[in-house]
Amino acid sequence: MVDFSFVSHLIAAIAFSLLALLVGTRYLRRTTDRALFMSAIVSALWSFAIVAQVLWDQPSFPVRFALELTRDFAWVAVLLALIRDGSQNRLIPPRLKALLGLTAGVFITILVGFSVTDYLTGSALIRGQAAVLGQLVIALLGISLIEQIWRNSMAYGRSSIKYICFGIGGIFVYDFFLYADALLFNQISSPLWDARGSVNAIATPLLAVNMINARKQPIQLQLSRSVVFHAGTLTLAGLYLMVAAAGGYYVRQVGGSWGEALQVLFLSLFISLFVLMMTSTRFRSRLMVFISQNFFDYKYDYREEWLKITEAFSSMTDSPPLTERVVRVIADLVESNAGALWIKDEEGQFTLTSSVNMAPPKHTRIDGDSDLVRFFREREWILDLKEYKQDPVRYNLLEVPDSVMEFHDPWLVIPLYLGRDLYGIALVGSPFARVELNWENFDLIRVVARQVCNFLAQADAQSRLAAAMQFEAVSKASAFMVHDLKTIIAQLSLLARNAPRHRDNPEFIDDMIRTTEHAVKKMSNLVDHIRRPNPEDKTALVNLTELCRELEAHHSVQKPPLSIDLPEEDVWIRADEEQLRTVLSHLIQNARDATHNDGEISLTLKLSTDQVVLFLQDTGAGMTDDFIKTRLFKPFESTKGLTGMGIGAYQAREYFRKLGGSLDVTSEVGVGSCFSIRLQTVRDVEEKESSSATA
Repeated sequence: MVDFSFVSHLIAAIAFSLLALLVGTRYLRRTTDRALFMSAIVSALWSFAIVAQVLWDQPSFPVRFALELTRDFAWVAVLLALIRDGSQNRLIPPRLKALLGLTAGVFITILVGFSVTDYLTGSALIRGQAAVLGQLVIALLGISLIEQIWRNSMAYGRSSIKYICFGIGGIFVYDFFLYADALLFNQISSPLWDARGSVNAIATPLLAVNMINARKQPIQLQLSRSVVFHAGTLTLAGLYLMVAAAGGYYVRQVGGSWGEALQVLFLSLFISLFVLMMTSTRFRSRLMVFISQNFFDYKYDYREEWLKITEAFSSMTDSPPLTERVVRVIADLVESNAGALWIKDEEGQFTLTSSVNMAPPKHTRIDGDSDLVRFFREREWILDLKEYKQDPVRYNLLEVPDSVMEFHDPWLVIPLYLGRDLYGIALVGSPFARVELNWENFDLIRVVARQVCNFLAQADAQSRLAAAMQFEAVSKASAFMVHDLKTIIAQLSLLARNAPRHRDNPEFIDDMIRTTEHAVKKMSNLVDHIRRPNPEDKTALVNLTELCRELEAHHSVQKPPLSIDLPEEDVWIRADEEQLRTVLSHLIQNARDATHNDGEISLTLKLSTDQVVLFLQDTGAGMTDDFIKTRLFKPFESTKGLTGMGIGAYQAREYFRKLGGSLDVTSEVGVGSCFSIRLQTVRDVEEKESSSATA
């Protein structure tokens, strides 16, 4: 019967040979291609060695183990080449590349050296569980590299590495499962070993497809500090667990009858210590600082830092408040979680606005004339309080206020500038781990401080603008009231001036009574409006023809008199009669103010099918087209200087629009103006009666 291991590894040998032929004849332009070519050749040799061992019981174990280690190193080399080809613009420092390659190379070389020594001397330097542990470490290294390559590849570039990651990942995952099972049961599973060749052969089509796709789309891969941090943590965790397993095995062997219990106790202690280290913020901070100091030219991943800042200030809500977010962003730059913020108030003093994880002292205000403020106004320095305590002369014997020094464990005092003006002061508490600051730290802190200061100033400006808009709303409401009062005062003043001359004239007495009643009614309406800013809608059916006759009678007393031209039939519209009378009176009064006593003012009413148009014409000074377009209907713009409020035309247009009509103006300087008011009419008699009944 044919051995399945023979068939399985023979298929793998043929598959890897074909892959080597494909890559060697067409794809050797990149380092990754050449590494894959060598890996395919070594894997084919390894598979043929297993086939030969099944047939002829040769080669010996040291030779086969050395070939397997060489195969593993070849696949790790493919992953390292993938990182090299995928890194653009030297984003990965040469020291880091060398460290990754050197670590894998040294470890595998040691194992290969032991295997060669075994073969040459016949000794047993590496056998059994030691060999299994070595294979587990290599598989774990390969899986870690693939995980980090996939995590940090750009989303749109993953299609170029998807199949190679799946293929090589499948090889390492299967090896890890195989040798973990062997370590657990103290022997290699025959079914898993026999199927290993076929599983490796399955990866070859994926690798071949990747070679074809990689020509169409280049590899996009970037390695950041987070990659090294996670990869280092994962590798450290793997090594730690390996040491714990080896220690547990040793304790079990020498523990006698207590061996198994001592092994459980030993592993429990090691796992608890491991969990504590992995969840410790202080340990993670120390590890990140160590990586930044030893493996990178720059301490910060500026893209990540800027994205974090953008995310922190992208929220438009006040949870958490903006000042608290500013403190957290600045403190996070130096691995701290505590800080405080002072902002200059209207009096020039600096008031504490936020404190995060630092209990504020009794007195928190910083005097605007203090030494610290003058120091920051003269130079953009970051004050290291620990350095200041050791050598005050370095800072010109600066006196730091108690409101800063009395915080618990203060560290950095950072000025916040808006342009060239000192806008605020930030305090950062001591970090979890000791951080050595250099020019890069200080430059980044200065840039971020200026940026967050812009956010603070913008938020303050928006708050001031909102308050100003509220005051403006109150001012506008007052202006409309004053405008109505001006009209009433003008009418009563005219009566007072004409009373001595016409006190014996019955018609003047009647007109005075009507004017007084109108003024009382207007003032009553104004008081009601003050009490109820949003009055109920009083729209009703109004006889516009009769209203125009009343306006003529009221405005004919003054010069120039108002003349009217009305149709014979009555014209009905829907409106608030009193408000409509007020608006038309304002327009007529404005026309009289712009016209000489010997000029003319006329009100003409033209009727169409379902609309009526009032033409209010005067022979006054007239207006320019630019004034009509840009200033006439703008509140608080007036041609009357300080005597006019500039809201009559605006108020009229808004009311006519509310009725569904419009107000248009034509004018010529030195000739006069014409206001055209277009309104909807009610011509159906039944509708009029219904509307009157409803009213």
